[in-house]
Amino acid sequence: MSAQNSAGIQTLLDAEREASKIVQKAREFRTKRVKEARDEAKKEIADYKASKEDEFKKFEAEHSKGNEAAEQEASKEAEKQIEVIKEAGKKNQDTVVKNLLQAVFDVKPVAA
Repeated sequence: MSAQNSAGIQTLLDAEREASKIVQKAREFRTKRVKEARDEAKKEIADYKASKEDEFKKFEAEHSKGNEAAEQEASKEAEKQIEVIKEAGKKNQDTVVKNLLQAVFDVKPVAA
């Protein structure tokens, strides 16, 4: 009976060792698969980010051209208005100076 018990215990120990090896291989496989999945996810994220950055650059390029044109048009319009104001200033400069000097030198006291 003792020999049978010893053989049974040995069989159980062998089975336990085999089960331990299987569990260890499963853990290693799972760890490897998790690392692979993480690497795949990082690559997908990088690809998606690059795609969206390209998309944004195209969008920005398309819309900034319109802004530049509008900015140039506004700048031209502003220059025209500045020239009109300068011409009006030159045209009326003598009259304005005369009126200012007259107001300063011809003081009319008023009782308060």
